[in-house]
Amino acid sequence: MKILLATDGSENSEVAMEEFADMQFILNAEVLIVSAFENSSLITSNPAPMGGLAGYYEEADSAARKAAENAVEKAAALLRNKKLSLSITTSVGNGSPKHIILNEAEKFNADLIVVGSHGHGIIGRFLLGSVSQSVALHAACSVLIVRKRDSTNERNPQT
Repeated sequence: MKILLATDGSENSEVAMEEFADMQFILNAEVLIVSAFENSSLITSNPAPMGGLAGYYEEADSAARKAAENAVEKAAALLRNKKLSLSITTSVGNGSPKHIILNEAEKFNADLIVVGSHGHGIIGRFLLGSVSQSVALHAACSVLIVRKRDSTNERNPQT
């Protein structure tokens, strides 16, 4: 089984990682952990006048790449500690997270994509877009969207 695990390093992604790590899988399943970042040049269409902000954009791009690299390494370390029978690889892509996840899943020939949900409301989804919703709608394989549970709705209450 081939599983793509998407992370952005957020608390919601960490919840998805933890839940994924607690699941039982077929021995020797392959896991590709993916994170994406967007260069500021992709976000801002106009270059900085006379290079005034070029250093800032380079620094922001470097920080975004480093955060994505840290997110995949943290997820890989978590899985390596809990799932010795998994074959784990990582990938960091530059571009829209939903496009990176879908493209990597297609190249990897994934059977399952696992993503966390930020739980934005209707307005948040409209303004920000929902990566998990877009992936679920456009993926060629099954998608597991993991939601962070609030503390009053624990999965395994101690009663």
